[in-house]
Amino acid sequence: MAARTKPAPSAPAFTGFADPSMRFFHELDAHQDRAWFIERKPEYEARWARPLAALLAQVSPAIARFYKGLDLREPKVFRLQRDVRFSLDKSPYKTHVSGLLALRGGSETLDAPAALYVQLGTESFVGAGVYFMPPPLLKAWRDALLDARRGAALARLVDDLTARGFTTTAMDSLKTAPRGVDPDHPRIALLKQKGLALGFPAIPKGLVAKPEFAEWLVERASETAPLVSKLARLLDD
Repeated sequence: MAARTKPAPSAPAFTGFADPSMRFFHELDAHQDRAWFIERKPEYEARWARPLAALLAQVSPAIARFYKGLDLREPKVFRLQRDVRFSLDKSPYKTHVSGLLALRGGSETLDAPAALYVQLGTESFVGAGVYFMPPPLLKAWRDALLDARRGAALARLVDDLTARGFTTTAMDSLKTAPRGVDPDHPRIALLKQKGLALGFPAIPKGLVAKPEFAEWLVERASETAPLVSKLARLLDD
């Protein structure tokens, strides 16, 4: 008789974050001390890191359905430790927990399309897109914007999202038009940006403490998926 294979254990269900006031991160911001953090690391793991991992694992299958033909990478929860090698700010810890669901071609950084990015702490942000485009993607994005038909379609998607309360941001933006581009181009604001991160509307108060936060994220991710899908496919065009 063949031996029975035990089913793989299922990921824990997301039940909400226990500290919607983000008190832990405000205290961490005030201390920024390794001894202080080590003593409270179990609290961070139990209240933030593990719930975020559960949240991303839970919403991943639902969000993947919005990206037909595109693979979603495994959920990634980022380290709390900061890379201070090239920073004047030597604070050892970030003051937020963060993680993402990256599309194919994604990496552990924020330079490739993300179907979902979650950051909760002293500065919270949830959204999708590309915070910083590497040169090949940036060129493809600007070429698409400069094309009359494709550019107009992309701009309409952006305008539709902003009309519904989404925001656009990037890690960096040019002060003047890119070289060779008319400063009066109708899509000059997008052409100046070196990324396209789509911030979701403000999280309803207290929602992060409830299981329904997962559903809210999936609904918002469904709205950004048409535009993020186009970003992910730009290098294939």
